[in-house]
Amino acid sequence: MNSSSIQSTRQSIKLSSIVFDEGLYPRVEGHDPATVQTYVRDLEQIEAAGKLISINADGVLLDGRHRMLAYKTRADGADPVVSVYQYPISSPLESFRLACELQDRGFALNTNDRQASAKRLYALGDQSQADIAKVLGVSKQTVSAWLSRTIKEERETKKKKAREMWLACATQEEIAEAVGVPQPTIKGWADDFIESPEDGLPIIPPGFEPPIYNVWKQQAKTNAVSHFGNSETRWVENLLYLYTNPAGIVVDPFGGGGSTIDACKKWSRRYHVSDRKPIVAREHEIRLHDLTTGMPSVRWKDVDLVYLDPPYWKQAEGQYSDDPTDLANMDLEQFNKELAGIINGFAKKLKDSASDKPAYIALIIQPTQWKAPERQFTDHVGDMLRAVKLPVNMRYSVPYESQQCTAQMVEWAKAAKRCLVLTREIVVWEVAR
Repeated sequence: MNSSSIQSTRQSIKLSSIVFDEGLYPRVEGHDPATVQTYVRDLEQIEAAGKLISINADGVLLDGRHRMLAYKTRADGADPVVSVYQYPISSPLESFRLACELQDRGFALNTNDRQASAKRLYALGDQSQADIAKVLGVSKQTVSAWLSRTIKEERETKKKKAREMWLACATQEEIAEAVGVPQPTIKGWADDFIESPEDGLPIIPPGFEPPIYNVWKQQAKTNAVSHFGNSETRWVENLLYLYTNPAGIVVDPFGGGGSTIDACKKWSRRYHVSDRKPIVAREHEIRLHDLTTGMPSVRWKDVDLVYLDPPYWKQAEGQYSDDPTDLANMDLEQFNKELAGIINGFAKKLKDSASDKPAYIALIIQPTQWKAPERQFTDHVGDMLRAVKLPVNMRYSVPYESQQCTAQMVEWAKAAKRCLVLTREIVVWEVAR
């Protein structure tokens, strides 16, 4: 579309109703004060020659910034009525395209203006280099040279976003729609991600110390996001190191504060993280899914690890919700039945997938003591080992610091001659496929 195909109408409007949008003004260096002064002197001749201000349908200035400032200078605080040409367009792309054409009818755009305008037109959605060249009065080759870096950077940005969505287990259709490229392109990019998943990064992130023993003591929390019952990121990283491969999928249906997401991004692992009630700060990353409605939908053959950090029965009662289907709000018998059902349900999904490599299910949980009826030691790991008929790959001790216990708890332990629980345990089952 060019200006000759758009019919304008002459209008008389208040000067104050004209809107100047710097984003729709093609001149890089703005207006020239000396030219404004010349226009102040010659306004009558300019109007008589029909060289009026041009605006779009919303009153946004398309052409005539110097004339607009000249009117304002003359008005000296008043709000005069001025004659303008109004064009029946309002979209930013159409408006900027027309602004470029109208500018060239007066004081022509310089090379810097045209180059900046080419990039602006491209950013606004004018993807045809031939159309941009026509608007700016230059060759297509010139526009191609101006936009080469912009197009390359845009492609890199789109590929980076595609990779982020791919890591989060978005489908190729979802990625294609989000980044605005054809699905075959996304498929090719996904193949690249699989072949070089670390994107130039080392296989093991800098500073990571591989675990040697099965006791993982963490002196201080490394999580950026605080959340009740949040998994320690370092423990998740240990599991990624031991049980996953680059581009493998990690499933976490108890997303919590997003520790698994943080670790997977760092390690270039794909992740399918969900929760029955995602925290607000990570609603864009943690999927909404309640395990009571069934297993999540995942490419199970690509899953290396299922990581389970469920509510620890009475220890988390009422912390997440008052819903009776919340694991933390169940009685012990129902809790054991539901949690074992979840583990066995994931095992079935993994067994039934078309893969020739083993997968793993890791459960992290702490025995319940202080909040149990009569402070009775309740061994959840022992209960799960009896209920889940899978070979155990390894059990890891992940102890708390002693500061977890209050003075009241210490006095009770002394009086009752009972030891306080400071340990959590991670049990890892192996699923043959």
